[in-house]
Amino acid sequence: MSEYEEGLKLLEEKFGNDKDNTISLATIAREPNTDGKPRPVVRTVDAYYEDGVFYVTTHGKSNKMQQIAQNTEVSVATCPEMFTAIGIGENLGWVLDPKNAELRTKLRRVFAEWYDLANNEKDENCCILAIRLKKGTLNINHWEKLYHMDFVNKTIMENGGIF
Repeated sequence: MSEYEEGLKLLEEKFGNDKDNTISLATIAREPNTDGKPRPVVRTVDAYYEDGVFYVTTHGKSNKMQQIAQNTEVSVATCPEMFTAIGIGENLGWVLDPKNAELRTKLRRVFAEWYDLANNEKDENCCILAIRLKKGTLNINHWEKLYHMDFVNKTIMENGGIF
């Protein structure tokens, strides 16, 4: 097993297997700061992980989705698992769209405890956000082992991670 595959396996163990994960999601504000520079915006979301992608149910008119529509670059972080990554946010559309049926079933199962309280599926703006990971660093046992992963090229980055 390659080091990259080992890192993927650890990600699956930590975040996959139908776990409801709390992650921090950072986007770029639609308005710059007073100096005209981009401002980061971060919030905590519940996410389901599968094959290099975190999935979130949300509202299409939320600030995060409006920010992602303007700039698809996002960052995520988890604690205490110590994983940070950059990726691309993509609105997969309405949860009841037939193309989302299989994923919606998974999300309803994983988020069963609170799904119906937080989501109004009748609202066509109730959507699924996919966060497709590009590069990330998984930190095992507080710097004992670092996996600097390039999800696009499916390899370990020799020159370090994204921090």
